[in-house]
Amino acid sequence: MSQDNGLFIYGIVPSDVEPTPDAEGVGSPPGEVSAVRHGELAALVSAVGLDEPLGRPADLTAYERLLDGTAEVAPVLPVRFGTVVTGEDAVADLLDAHHDRFAAALDEFEDRVQYTVHGRFDEPEFIGGMLTGNPDAAALADQVRGRPEAQSREQRIRLGEIISQAVELNRESQNRDLLDAVGRYAEADAVRPPSHEMDAVRVAFLVAGDHEDEFIRAVEDFAEQRRELIRMRLIGPLAPYDFVSAHQLAE
Repeated sequence: MSQDNGLFIYGIVPSDVEPTPDAEGVGSPPGEVSAVRHGELAALVSAVGLDEPLGRPADLTAYERLLDGTAEVAPVLPVRFGTVVTGEDAVADLLDAHHDRFAAALDEFEDRVQYTVHGRFDEPEFIGGMLTGNPDAAALADQVRGRPEAQSREQRIRLGEIISQAVELNRESQNRDLLDAVGRYAEADAVRPPSHEMDAVRVAFLVAGDHEDEFIRAVEDFAEQRRELIRMRLIGPLAPYDFVSAHQLAE
């Protein structure tokens, strides 16, 4: 390997995992993905220039696509995005130093994948319902309607605070309801922070292969019951980003 190049590490897998010939890594052009093996483990890697800027949306997409595709056929421990080492010897040292912990974690995550349930309130529907049930908020809405912002600033701020508080309370309730509805079909769950001010639910689940169909049906039922209020997405199967990483195990 050139002294100007390093190895980008994607994840840790069992030693018998082989990257597909069409697997593409980060960089422009995309790097060729290979496996560095040590004992029962292997690391999925690709060569990158040590001075090459990483972090473009295309790089993150390539990282996730490789790990998520791998998770569908084999257990994988994600390595934090952007981890670059000097060469194969450094990869082998990492695998050797944490061999037993990595191997045990891979056994634990055999035939398990992550799904993330993400829902966002329909803003007009949510605010309309909130105003119907909150006379104080409705009065503030009447006071700001049709008035210039400068003349109704105080009322607008207060109304925004009420809406924000209502979203937060409803988000907590919806997350609890989601856990009650589908949690029985998951091995673990992790409530994630909202990515948008109108997020209604955002929860990651670790799901075993023999419960995937039941889990998906339960999520679909949950979404159908709220289809007027919440726009739901089921994202997955994914690598278990929210439940394990090689960095966490190596600490």
